[in-house]
Amino acid sequence: MVSNIQIYGLNESIKASKYPMSTDTYQCTDEITDRTISLGSAERGSGHDNFLNGCIVQFDLTATNKFWVEAERYHFLDFVSSQSTMHRIAKFNIDNSYIKYTDEFMINRMNELIENYKNDPTPENYLIVLYSNPSGFRLTARMTTNYRQLKTIYYQRKDHRLPEWREFCEWTTTLPYMKDFLKLKEKEVN
Repeated sequence: MVSNIQIYGLNESIKASKYPMSTDTYQCTDEITDRTISLGSAERGSGHDNFLNGCIVQFDLTATNKFWVEAERYHFLDFVSSQSTMHRIAKFNIDNSYIKYTDEFMINRMNELIENYKNDPTPENYLIVLYSNPSGFRLTARMTTNYRQLKTIYYQRKDHRLPEWREFCEWTTTLPYMKDFLKLKEKEVN
């Protein structure tokens, strides 16, 4: 589900988290301290965890249409680029593009519709393919966000009905120091 992960600004932001209590910012280090953990795990919305905004996370995320519709509500989960059904729906390997919860009948029907479109590539046949695509279809996008926003997503979605959200939330706990900022003990994650 998540791959090609890059984290930027983590050490610099940890250092900056010490600025409010410092008279000489050059003396601040990127060492994780109890205060760093306390600030990073502060209540969401309190502003005390603001330094987490500087911990930028970029990754490739492969998820279903159903997941993407819900992810779009987060204005702080930025799309860098993504696969496009609009441009490529008839080119995907349909048999490998759906999750296990997609009814086999629907997958077979999509193959029929795509074949029909390829044999008669009219705009109407294309729209039939596009609008008939089940929500279990997976697409990959490159995403940019930050630790603070991942913390929000974690608490809002960790017990979600869609297994993809639970898997995504589990992934967030693998990021450096995230378990501390989420105040998680090892048994809570697994």
